[in-house]
Amino acid sequence: MLFDYVTLRVIWWVLLGLLLIGFAVMDGFDLGIGILLYRVTKNNNERRVVLNTVGPIWEGNQIWLILAGGAIFAAWPMLYAVSFSGLYFAMLIILAALIIRPVGFKYRSKIDNTRWCALWDFCIFVAGFVPALFFGVAVGNALQGVPFSFDETLRTFYSGSLFDLLNPFGLLCGFVSVAMLIMHGAVFLALKTEGDIQKRAKRYVYFGALLTIALFAIAGIWVVYNLPGYVIVSKIAEDGPSNPLYKQVSLQAGAWLTNYSRYPEFMLAPLAGFVGALATMGLAALRHYKLAWTTSALSVAGIVATAGVSMFPFLLPSSSNPNMSLLIWDASSSQKTLFIMLIATVIFLPLIIMYTSWVYYVLRGKVTDEYIQLNKKNLY
Repeated sequence: MLFDYVTLRVIWWVLLGLLLIGFAVMDGFDLGIGILLYRVTKNNNERRVVLNTVGPIWEGNQIWLILAGGAIFAAWPMLYAVSFSGLYFAMLIILAALIIRPVGFKYRSKIDNTRWCALWDFCIFVAGFVPALFFGVAVGNALQGVPFSFDETLRTFYSGSLFDLLNPFGLLCGFVSVAMLIMHGAVFLALKTEGDIQKRAKRYVYFGALLTIALFAIAGIWVVYNLPGYVIVSKIAEDGPSNPLYKQVSLQAGAWLTNYSRYPEFMLAPLAGFVGALATMGLAALRHYKLAWTTSALSVAGIVATAGVSMFPFLLPSSSNPNMSLLIWDASSSQKTLFIMLIATVIFLPLIIMYTSWVYYVLRGKVTDEYIQLNKKNLY
C-alpha cells in the first residue's frame, strides 16, 4: 500500500481539519450574515438585498458540513459514535436551526406581509446565531474533555447533559465563534453591497474583528493559566489497532501548550487568527474588501486550526475516564478504509473546489436595491 497506517491516520487528521475549516470559512459568512440581518438593514428591501448576497450560494456552501460529517463517520467512527450520540441534544438544536434557515430563505418573500417577513427574518437570525454559538461551545468542551467511557465491548456511555456543555469556557469559545463569523459575514456584505448597507457592514467588520481578537486572547489566557490538558503517559503503538482501552492518560497543567514547543510550526495557527483579524480591519478601512475577505478567512482558519493543533494527537478527551480518550492512533477506521477514502478524496475534492470557484466567479458583482426590484418575483 502506498501509505503506512500511521501516515494515513495523520493525513486524515489533516483532512478532517481542512474540511472543518472549509465549513467555517465557506458557510461561516452565511451564518454571520444571518446574525447581522437586523443590524445592517432598516427595512424589508434592504433585508432582501442582504439575503440575496448569499441567495445563490448558501446551499452549496453547506457541502463542507456534509463532507466533514461524512469524514468523521467513515474515518473516525468512534469519534462519530461519541459525539453524535453523546451530544445528541446539542446536535438536535443545531440541526433544527439548520433546517429553519432554508425554510426562512424560501418562505419569507412568498407573501408580501410585514408580520410574515418579520417571522422568517427572526428565524434566519436564530439559524445564524445558534449554530455559530453551539459549534464554538462544542470546541470548548472538546478542549476540556467530554464525560464519556466505553465498556469492554466498546459500547459508548455518556454521562453529561446539554446544560453541562454550557459551562463558562464552553460559552467563551462559543462567543469567539460568533464574533469571528460576524467579522467574516460583515466583510462579505461590504464586498457584495453598496451605499448604506455597505457602510453599516463596514462598522461591523471592525466590531467583529476587535471582538474576535479580544475573546480569542482571553480564551488563550484561560487555556494557559486555568485549563489543564491531557497527555499520554504510557507507550502507545501509533500503527496499532483502533481500540481506545489500551493506554494511560492524565491531566496536566499546560499540556495543551506542549505541541507548540514540540512542533514550532503549529504557532502559525494562533498567529493567523490574530494577524488575519488585524489585517481585515486595515484592508476594510482601505476598502479592499476582496483582500479583507481573504484575511478574514485566514483568521477563521487560524482560530479553528488552533484547537486542533493544540489537542494533537487527541481527537476527543474523556473527562470522566481520561484513559478512554480518543486519539488519532486508536479511533480510526482500518488502513484499507482510510486508503480507499483518500483515493476518493483526491478525485472528488478538487472537483468540488473547482466547481465552487466557478460558481463564485459567475455570480460575482454587487447586489443592489434596483436589482431586487427588477427581479423581485424571482429572488428571496
